[in-house]
Amino acid sequence: MEYGLIGILVLIADIYAIYQIFTSRASGLAKILWTLGVVVFPVVGFIVWLIAGPRGDRVTV
Repeated sequence: MEYGLIGILVLIADIYAIYQIFTSRASGLAKILWTLGVVVFPVVGFIVWLIAGPRGDRVTV
């Protein structure tokens, strides 16, 4: 049961990170690379994105 809850939390965190990546003003290549990092390495990719990912420059629609 604990692993299911942890898995859901990791999934939610990764979806949040991917959303933030795609709404940032980073270049297309940077968006693809960050997304691949988060998808391939869900926990480590999310942590690295939190520390070094694109920030604050979100495109408003």
